[in-house]
Amino acid sequence: MAKPVTIYKLTILNLLDKVDFPLTNTQISDFFLEYGYTDYFHVQQTIHDLAEANLLNAGAFRNRTLYHLTDSGKETLNMLSEKLTDSIRSDTAAYLAKNSTSMRLANTLFSDYAKTPENDYAVHLELAEHGKSKIDLTITVAKQRQAKAICENWEKQNEAVYTYLMDLLMK
Repeated sequence: MAKPVTIYKLTILNLLDKVDFPLTNTQISDFFLEYGYTDYFHVQQTIHDLAEANLLNAGAFRNRTLYHLTDSGKETLNMLSEKLTDSIRSDTAAYLAKNSTSMRLANTLFSDYAKTPENDYAVHLELAEHGKSKIDLTITVAKQRQAKAICENWEKQNEAVYTYLMDLLMK
């Protein structure tokens, strides 16, 4: 049986391998806490150790740190994946099935609005991929209800808007 710290490391690498978007520190920690594998402090130390060993990369986006699996991390996981128990694999699959959509949105989409000095509303929209901004757009509208509607629709229509803009601008 592998040491607990080894299992924690492999579990984090496995979580990152099973998603096609980066995870925040909180999202990784929530998995461990929800399933009672270890406490918050052990998770933080494990994330730090993995980053130090270049098995995961940390990038900043919107005042959050997002973690990606590196090639070395993937190789390490492939070599040692047999050390993960079926229950850890099952728990990982269940956690991601329940949370991956909301986690992806939290890490890739941003929308907010604020009143301007001219009494309009500036709506700020952003879409990221792999922790890097794909589009960062600010639109000014006259009414607060318009700003709210744009923010709500951004969550549903962001990819369509991005594709439309790219198609239009690349002609």
